[in-house]
Amino acid sequence: MAENGKADGKGTAAQPGAQAGAQAGAQPQVKVQVLAQYIRDLSFENAVAQGNMTLPQGQPDIQVQVSLDARKRDVEHQFEVISKYRIESKTKDEGKTLFLVELEYAGVFHIEGVPQEQLHPFLLIECPRILFPFARRIISDITRDGGFPALNLDLIDFMALYRQELMRQSQKAQAAEGAAGGTGAPVA
Repeated sequence: MAENGKADGKGTAAQPGAQAGAQAGAQPQVKVQVLAQYIRDLSFENAVAQGNMTLPQGQPDIQVQVSLDARKRDVEHQFEVISKYRIESKTKDEGKTLFLVELEYAGVFHIEGVPQEQLHPFLLIECPRILFPFARRIISDITRDGGFPALNLDLIDFMALYRQELMRQSQKAQAAEGAAGGTGAPVA
C-alpha cells in the first residue's frame, strides 16, 4: 500500500530525502566568490616582424607551458591564484620562433567551507579552471592583435597538471633524499 507518501509501511517516501538533507547539512557549505581577476604581467613578442622574416605557410609548432601558484592573503578566507602561461610558436622545419606570449593571470578568491586538507588541490585545480576562459580570451586577442591568427587554447586538464606537479615534487624529494645518504632515516 503506497498512499499518503507511505512506502510498504516502513516510513514515508519523504524520509530518505530528509535524511540526505540532514547529512548534507552536517558538512560545511562550500562558498567560492571571485573578488577580482586581473593581468599581473603580459608580454608578446612578434619575432617575424622584428627579424624581417615572412610568415611561413602551414601550421607552426606551438608549445604551451602552464604553471600555477596560490597564496593566502592577509584577509581571512582570501587567496590569490596565479596562472602562468608561456606559449611559443615556432616554424616546423627550421625551429625559428614566430611569436612568444607570456601571461600571468590572477584571481582573488574568497573561499569558505573547504576542508584544510582539500584546500591546496582546490586552489590549484578549481580556481584556475574558473580563470581559464578569461586567460584564453586574452591570449586569443593578443595573438590576433599581434598579426597572427587568433590562438584559441585547448581546454587544460588542471587536475592532471596538479597530479604531474605532485609527482615531480615527490621525485625531486626522493632524489634529494638519495643524494643526502639514501637511508630515509631522519637526521638528528
